[in-house]
Amino acid sequence: MLEHGGRLRAAAQRYGMAEADWLDVSTGIAPWAWPIPPIEAQDWARLPQADDGLEAAACAYYNAPRALPLPGSQAAIQALPRLRSGGKVGVVSPCYAEHAHAWRKAGFLVREVLAHEVDYFLDSLDILVVVNPNNPTGLLLAPERLLEWHARLAERGGWLVIDEAFMDSTPASSLAAETTRSGLIVLRSFGKFFGLAGVRLGFALAEPSLLKALAREIGPWAVSGPTRRIGLACLSDQGGQQRQRQRLEQASIRLAGLLAAHDLAPTGGCALFQWRVTAHAQPLYEFAARRGVLLRLFIGENADACSLRFGLPASEADWQRLDTLLHDYFKELT
Repeated sequence: MLEHGGRLRAAAQRYGMAEADWLDVSTGIAPWAWPIPPIEAQDWARLPQADDGLEAAACAYYNAPRALPLPGSQAAIQALPRLRSGGKVGVVSPCYAEHAHAWRKAGFLVREVLAHEVDYFLDSLDILVVVNPNNPTGLLLAPERLLEWHARLAERGGWLVIDEAFMDSTPASSLAAETTRSGLIVLRSFGKFFGLAGVRLGFALAEPSLLKALAREIGPWAVSGPTRRIGLACLSDQGGQQRQRQRLEQASIRLAGLLAAHDLAPTGGCALFQWRVTAHAQPLYEFAARRGVLLRLFIGENADACSLRFGLPASEADWQRLDTLLHDYFKELT
């Protein structure tokens, strides 16, 4: 298992502090969970049914021609390599580590490349994987650039896989509407924007033949009835979605300002997190953990290449706690 943010129980055990006493800003999940709609008894008693409107709601929300519901976009990340017999895969890095891991595990030759290196390597690749906006850097690549890469891959029967897990706040940059194109696959995560990661829901957007093959690989009844009901309610709530985008944008700007006030101006970020490369990453991570604040640490080749990702605090008390933590850390250094 690769390490991810949100491992609060492990941190609580390691540092000897009750889970309830922690401030967890280690993930890129919205800290305000959507209100859960009533779950009817039949949703628990029956097998999930595909004619409940979820697919149509997802197509409308993502502006996509078709959508395949998944038990989290992670399911597609693991299944897509099984739909090809082999080849060379480029993964624009640094990014969510499960992508490279899944292709390597399936026996593909994987090259991790920087965004500015893609044009040089692209003609030697069969598949290119891009996280857009990137996690953890927040880099947002323009749709036009991605479509150019897709066109070069498609000429040779290649794929462009775009993980848009953090795209909900910037829908104009999504390629969901372009997924009629052969070999263009867009993955969307539900739980991050809606603050409901625990329901495990995601979507694959692609041409019909590829979605059918992916559905066969995932298997029947992959998304539970209660999850489908929750997803349908959230994806149909346009007013709530607009309020969430505004709230996330305001909180992200505030977080960037808070970090800058402590000489940690973000190196990158998006609506759901801010990211900073700093030699303080490891000592600040430990300092915070000993005080019950969980950050996300990324280890680099040396101290100067290490980084921290900061998620959004939920309440005024949480904002104050993070502010005080950073103040105290730098005060101890002087």
